Amino acid sequence: MVRNVLAELLLPFLGTSLGAGCVFFIKSGLNRAVQRSLTGFAAGVMVAASVWSLLVPAMEQSADMGRLAFLPAVTGFWLGILFLLVLDRAIPHLHQGTNQPEGPHARLKRTTMLVLAVTLHNIPEGMAVGVVLAGWISGNSGITAAGTLALSLGIALQNFPEGAIISMPLRAEGTGKGRAFLYGVLSGVVEPLAAMLTILAAGFILPALPYLLSFAAGAMIYVVVEELIPEASVGEHSNLGTLFFAAGFAVMLALEVALG
Repeated sequence: MVRNVLAELLLPFLGTSLGAGCVFFIKSGLNRAVQRSLTGFAAGVMVAASVWSLLVPAMEQSADMGRLAFLPAVTGFWLGILFLLVLDRAIPHLHQGTNQPEGPHARLKRTTMLVLAVTLHNIPEGMAVGVVLAGWISGNSGITAAGTLALSLGIALQNFPEGAIISMPLRAEGTGKGRAFLYGVLSGVVEPLAAMLTILAAGFILPALPYLLSFAAGAMIYVVVEELIPEASVGEHSNLGTLFFAAGFAVMLALEVALG
């Protein structure tokens, strides 16, 4: 069990690192169409994971509440939204395709704020993996080993383009290949850390597992709506972001059914 947990904790981080490694093999930066496509795909995976891997299990575990079975899911969902809202306001960061930093004023380099933006939305992904693994470890939550693998694999898949999206533009702006790769890798370090902290927290408050599942879902949906969808749609009108959103959603749904 320990080996499986460690592997699934590191799988999303591996996806980010492999994506960041594209900087060594692709000479030119990612064009806008590719960035839109990859961002849309990541958004689709995150929405599907939020619904099928987090919110649905949260409501299933609260079924004994009868008509109020939705309450833990709704409460946790809103707490996750508010948590990311606070982080969004408290941490200076810069989204791809914009020149206007968000959060408090800080004299940080552009590259640092770009990395912080990706790091910020990797936190809920790590929490999602951690809370699902915690449910599986508990043995009485209805979450299966295959279900945890599906979520980890899905997030790893969407982390691959995210790693490329952070390292390739940094390289295009003049950052060395090694440093651009390092920044991409560092943006993903927060995921296994957030996952481990969530597992530890769930061990102390296991009855709150439905709230933690929906909390992670709310945080992920915040990232999708506040960051990924706008980035996939900015600039000249294109349906690429929408089509790849649907592709990401379908891939995650297929993984959930096939493995879960």
